[in-house]
Amino acid sequence: MNAPTPSATVTASDNALKRVAQIIAKDDDNTALRISVEGGGCSGFSYKFDLTNEINDDDLILEGHGAKILVDEMSLIYMGGSEIDFVDNLMGQSFQVNNPNAVASCGCGTSFSL
Repeated sequence: MNAPTPSATVTASDNALKRVAQIIAKDDDNTALRISVEGGGCSGFSYKFDLTNEINDDDLILEGHGAKILVDEMSLIYMGGSEIDFVDNLMGQSFQVNNPNAVASCGCGTSFSL
């Protein structure tokens, strides 16, 4: 397995950006969705999704459709090459991170291992 490539960028689908735009349009306190990676979860790492109005100097900022998705520099090490998507199907609605670095994930889709 190749180590994650921190220089590889993260992208966001139109569906993800449109959904974030809908969410923040209804929230007077927050202007962006922050996605980060934390230790823990049933597979070793987990994605954390938070609404925020704080943008850090080292954040990767993905913008479109009036929305901002933020990924901090440390999380980028684990998410390099990933696409953030929003899925609405019979199983429900959720943001998903399609991460090429993940070698295993759990059924909930928010936990992964490298």
